[in-house]
Amino acid sequence: MIETIENSRTEFKVKLVDDLEETIIAFLNKDGGNIYIGVDDKGNIKDLNGNIDLLQRKVKDKIISSVEPSILGLFDIEVLEGDDKKYLKITIAKGYETPYHIKGMGMTPDSCFIRVGSSNERMDQHLINKMFRERTKNSLKNIISPRQDLTFRDLKIYYTEKGFDIGDNFEKQLDFFTNDGKYNYVAYLLADENRVSIKVAKYVGDDVDELMENYEFGDCSLIKATYRVLEKFRTENKIYAKITYPERKEQPMYNYKAVREVIINAIVHNDWSNEYPPKFEFFSDRLEVSSFGGIQSEFTEEEFLEGYSAPKNPELMRVFKDLELVEHLGTGIRRILKEYNKSIYHFFPHFIRVSIKYNQNEFEYNIQNIHKITSSNLTKIQEGIIGLIEDRPNVTQEEMANLLGVTSRTVRNHIKYLVDENYIERIGSDKKGKWIVTKNIGGRQ
Repeated sequence: MIETIENSRTEFKVKLVDDLEETIIAFLNKDGGNIYIGVDDKGNIKDLNGNIDLLQRKVKDKIISSVEPSILGLFDIEVLEGDDKKYLKITIAKGYETPYHIKGMGMTPDSCFIRVGSSNERMDQHLINKMFRERTKNSLKNIISPRQDLTFRDLKIYYTEKGFDIGDNFEKQLDFFTNDGKYNYVAYLLADENRVSIKVAKYVGDDVDELMENYEFGDCSLIKATYRVLEKFRTENKIYAKITYPERKEQPMYNYKAVREVIINAIVHNDWSNEYPPKFEFFSDRLEVSSFGGIQSEFTEEEFLEGYSAPKNPELMRVFKDLELVEHLGTGIRRILKEYNKSIYHFFPHFIRVSIKYNQNEFEYNIQNIHKITSSNLTKIQEGIIGLIEDRPNVTQEEMANLLGVTSRTVRNHIKYLVDENYIERIGSDKKGKWIVTKNIGGRQ
């Protein structure tokens, strides 16, 4: 049984129905919500008959083909199980291009719906016109790229690795154009070359008075920059150790999986329209990640911390989801709060900051990297290769070289050593296979 009731953000459907798009549109035009297919009005789970994967594809196709404007990046579909029965959960975010409507019918009361309580109501023409007038003009999709000579070689490689068929309309499918056919700011952020710079600063003390190191990851696809920032946070994650009889206790500076979610949230939800990138900072006692834009006015801080929000950049969200950097809508914050309490979040009118204290406690600091493999003396490059494989089993040797700042030949030599020593293994073909880590890695989070 589902432990909730039908309300302004929850709808139950026993099976896939013809008017599903009405509920989708109603959620998009209000505050978002969840639709459960395979659940009756009382919340009882009714096992879905037939091929669940086929049903999932039918639902996805129905949503994409039935709603305008495009809602790619604004919905997610999961197969869940309860009471030994499977059901679907469709997560719908609040849309930014309201009013959404049934495709091909235009913005009329017959095709525009809004959520009122636990029901979907037709919108009157006055509300439709008001929403259309208030539609944001600062959407990244509508901002013209400062450059029009863009290429997307790296992005196409990432998509190919994930099994996508890259066709001639690749750029159009990703909404890389304004209405007049020019490259937009989404395309600019994801292009091989741009002027977007993401900095990671490291300070000597617990304030910004003395800068120790400053790393710059940018002028490249935002996806590549994201991987580089993640790799930096991975390598900075040392362990604290305490020698106790009869064993040595260790813990990492921070939980990397949770911090990974913080980093990706900051990048994908940043207000890029103001051209301010998110900030990443290491202090002597904590790390801080700041993203610009603040909480959307429609949501409270409590709702934000419960996972309710609207992707500020749905086109970016779509790409990050395609490349499996983002799993499911609204789950990132919940995963973070499994490891840290809500006090790590600090809200300001124009930005959000996450501040995470290091896990020092009574432990003494040990300069070993948390990803050091037990009983081995791997080089930093070899540790980096293993870290990249854990994040992206499909990573190519060329990408490893780019991300680690070495030549492809260097990567090949180190991979040969790691394979020969049984640290890693290649499964499948060179083109469609993947890497796996085969030796135990101590202290991993």
